[in-house]
Amino acid sequence: MTPPGEAGTARRPHTGRPRRRTRGGAPLPLLLPALIGLVFLVLPLVALLVRAPWRSMPGLLTSSEVWQALRLSVVCATAATAVSLVLGVPLAWLLARTEFPGRRLVRALVTLPLVLPPVVGGVALLMALGRNGVAGRWLDSWFGITLPFTTTGVVLAEAFVALPFLVITVEGTLRAADPRYEEAATTLGASRFTAFRRVTLPLVAPGIAAGAVLAWARALGEFGATITFAGNFPGRTQTMPLAVYLALQNDPEAAIALSLVLLAVSVAVLAGLRDRWMGAS
Repeated sequence: MTPPGEAGTARRPHTGRPRRRTRGGAPLPLLLPALIGLVFLVLPLVALLVRAPWRSMPGLLTSSEVWQALRLSVVCATAATAVSLVLGVPLAWLLARTEFPGRRLVRALVTLPLVLPPVVGGVALLMALGRNGVAGRWLDSWFGITLPFTTTGVVLAEAFVALPFLVITVEGTLRAADPRYEEAATTLGASRFTAFRRVTLPLVAPGIAAGAVLAWARALGEFGATITFAGNFPGRTQTMPLAVYLALQNDPEAAIALSLVLLAVSVAVLAGLRDRWMGAS
């Protein structure tokens, strides 16, 4: 028999089934701006497909300049993703698993490149790593290393804008993971690094993979920081976005063809991450 006062607070057993979305017609004040927003996002992509020079597409995409820019873009984006993994995974673990003074400030600084205009990021890289920069002058005088306007500069510029995407993704995955597995490993005698390497990394591997894909896609499409810090030199620093910008001034059809290549890559990234995003919804 239910005690008085508790009849209204008795909870139904949780069935484990996901909640169903609300059915029924959408109200017009919500439906109309939603449809306008959808058209606003889709129309430019449809226009790109409609205006594409399909007949001359094979000739445009097989030119040596296009393949040179595409190869450089893939190589630099992959290298920038590798840099992001080496630096970003430990940084994400630090933000998710440890308590230290100023952690919120560190997280804000990590996410700052997400909202920072890319051109400003390129200028900041020049001030830091340029030949007369804060750290660049020492690299030049001590080791003879010059980073701006080089392929290495492209990698650094892309890593600067891509790293926050990986850190945020991996940190969210680490926060969702149960820390008791790591605690159990340390209780059994494993060091914290061993627990991280043998327990945590396999546990959050899907999140790391998703963050790496996002970082790679962001690095592949970077324009502002690259052209500011590395310049636009064919074969050395001219990536696909820079080639699109240059072609738009001289050959609009080639610019559309190059844009379609980047669009196809973006669609492939979305398709690869679809299962993760749909599982989180």
